[in-house]
Amino acid sequence: MGLLLLLAVAGCRRDGIDPATPPAEPVAAVQAMAERLAADDLIGYAKLSVPPAQYAQLQQAWTQGHSHWPLTDLPLHDQLLPMLQSLQRPDAPTQLQRSFDRQLAGQSSAVRQAAQSMGAFGVQYLRHQQGLTPSQQTHYIQLIESLSRWAQAAPLSDRARARSSIAALATAAGKVGFHDEDSLQAAGMEGSLQQVAPFLHAFKAVLASYGLGVDEALRSLRGEVLSLQGDNALVRLQYELAGDTLTVQVPLSRRDGHWYLTRTLADTDALLRRAASAEAESAKATVPDPVTGGDALPPPAKP
Repeated sequence: MGLLLLLAVAGCRRDGIDPATPPAEPVAAVQAMAERLAADDLIGYAKLSVPPAQYAQLQQAWTQGHSHWPLTDLPLHDQLLPMLQSLQRPDAPTQLQRSFDRQLAGQSSAVRQAAQSMGAFGVQYLRHQQGLTPSQQTHYIQLIESLSRWAQAAPLSDRARARSSIAALATAAGKVGFHDEDSLQAAGMEGSLQQVAPFLHAFKAVLASYGLGVDEALRSLRGEVLSLQGDNALVRLQYELAGDTLTVQVPLSRRDGHWYLTRTLADTDALLRRAASAEAESAKATVPDPVTGGDALPPPAKP
């Protein structure tokens, strides 16, 4: 969730935060992570997201086949491999351009209407979604409304721009050394982050060419501490996205003297517990049977 939060921080509009005020330490910690994302330094981002000891454990969990963090923090992370596979085909630019021409080229009115309709549907869905806090609901509604307005104004049906965007993404995808679960696993945690960083850069550049400046949004991030109690802080973050000023309240926790997103710590703590449990079960299954001398059970297949 940490990467998703920093890529898509949004919320309700409120009074401005003075950009001349030096950030408090919890705010500075979030700004440092956002800056690493803007610089396409995914390894640097990952190292700032969790304590060093946990970072090492996450690397081990990847090696053991129990984790793909922090790639799982990416928006639509489950579509990363299908997207790369589609873009890495030798005929990808031609086939994707043909698909664009059939469905979107020159259809500016239809695209605007679709963006408006999808935005309205998303807002209504969130208004009735169970399990969201009022703050989360406001957060997601404001994000959808902002992106809907951007999509309605962006030249998404422009054929020449699409051709350039498809070519840029296909070129960047072709430089990524993994394309399926096995090759992603073999790349390792830091290796996969190094390989996907140029693709992320190209993807952000394409969005910027359509008027959605993710890097500018990340670098405009500012905030203030709303409450600080021991090792827990609540901060209000604000930044500019697609012409809107957006804010969100985010809890942080201090661990080993440094501040981290509370949700990221909770998610990675849970991930590491599951990894440890899976390793214990695997070790138990391969203990020699005292009667036969062989394995009591074959090791379970990894997903």
